[in-house]
Amino acid sequence: MTAATPQQRHQERESAPSAAAARATEAILHDTLHGPHRGVVVDSPPGAGKSTLVVRAARELAAAGRPLMIVAQTNAQVDDLVLRLAEKDPELPVGRLHSSDTDAYDKALEDLPRVRRSTKARELRELPVVVSTAAKWAHVSGVEPWRHAIVDEAYQMRSDGLLAVAGLFERALFVGDPGQLDPFALVGSEQWAGLAYDPSASAVSTLLAHNPGLPQHRLPVSWRLPASAAELVSSAFYPYTPFRSGTGPGERRLEFGRGPDGSAADEVIDEAARSGWGLLELPARHTPRTDPEAVAAVAGVVRRLLDREGAAYSERGPDAEPLTAERIAVGTAHRDQAAAVRAALAEAGVPAVTVDTANRLQGREYDVTVVLHPLSGRPDATAFHLETGRLCVLASRHRHACVVVCRAGVPRLLDEHPGTEPVRLGVTLKFPDGWEANHAVLAHLATHRVRAR
Repeated sequence: MTAATPQQRHQERESAPSAAAARATEAILHDTLHGPHRGVVVDSPPGAGKSTLVVRAARELAAAGRPLMIVAQTNAQVDDLVLRLAEKDPELPVGRLHSSDTDAYDKALEDLPRVRRSTKARELRELPVVVSTAAKWAHVSGVEPWRHAIVDEAYQMRSDGLLAVAGLFERALFVGDPGQLDPFALVGSEQWAGLAYDPSASAVSTLLAHNPGLPQHRLPVSWRLPASAAELVSSAFYPYTPFRSGTGPGERRLEFGRGPDGSAADEVIDEAARSGWGLLELPARHTPRTDPEAVAAVAGVVRRLLDREGAAYSERGPDAEPLTAERIAVGTAHRDQAAAVRAALAEAGVPAVTVDTANRLQGREYDVTVVLHPLSGRPDATAFHLETGRLCVLASRHRHACVVVCRAGVPRLLDEHPGTEPVRLGVTLKFPDGWEANHAVLAHLATHRVRAR
């Protein structure tokens, strides 16, 4: 009897996760289009199809004759949504509201005949869908409010940003990932902690604090994370809103055209290819933030991933996708660490590999990621390095495998530096905290450890 192919096994299993995702989507759309509430909140784990949901909701609202504004947090997110809308519905008129800055939008939008661009909202008001950033919407006035709004990446939006645009719409769908990084603020926010309207809190947390009866939904399936990663990421970062992978064990695999050379880099690559995870552990030591040995180890892993001519097999089809530089990313906690890795890769002759901080990798997807652990080589565990969302982002960008480079001793560091943040009245504690999430991830990685030689 012929064994089932990975694609056949995927089709057999797909009904369960697909059905769960479809039920969740239909419930979300029903509440958005027909529910009595002024707001609907959707929690989306990494790779759960958040952008797909936003595009579908926008098209259905437009088809129902309900004028819609879409609020995103960055110009890149706005342009991506406009391109996705144009791809799914080429005949749908879409407005791209932008600033007067040079290169304010992706020039690819100029090739889309149904996309109109303007710096003035009133020139786009009659279109069924208008998309822009929260910062641009905050300066819009003197126009009739839209019936509906979709706020994308709502957990990245500060509550003061929501307050600035709330008068522009009557009802809204808020979609975001609660496990990602908290909204960014340039100044300390301690003076507002516990206030009824904390401007530095996320838009969703403030919204729910004042409107506890709003419908809350979650997308239950991650289509990005493989089966080897979804269980860990779900339990470590989403204990109260669990999710599962859309694929099963064995449906994705990495193979290499060239064998290992006996190095620790190749050993950890092979471990990650087998299990989805690999930990390359360097000797315990307190180091500068741009630890030269750790940076060299990260660059060495990336170099070997490319030298070994990897191929990625998945449920998307029977043919392998080559593991090129564009399908590999390196994640760090700090910009100077990212710059050091880029320099090391350039010296090693490695082009086109994405190297960036967790903040800038949010929302992006790769086949393999290589992560420099935020606590590697540190003498202390600060709130910045313990932030749950930072580790969550770094551990959830991959479709096939993640290799973590870290110096030994981090579990001991965590135990020696328990949380000392003051407990403030009126502030909802975030759970799990960074201490617990780091312990959970490191305990799992310990079973896939390769010690540097």
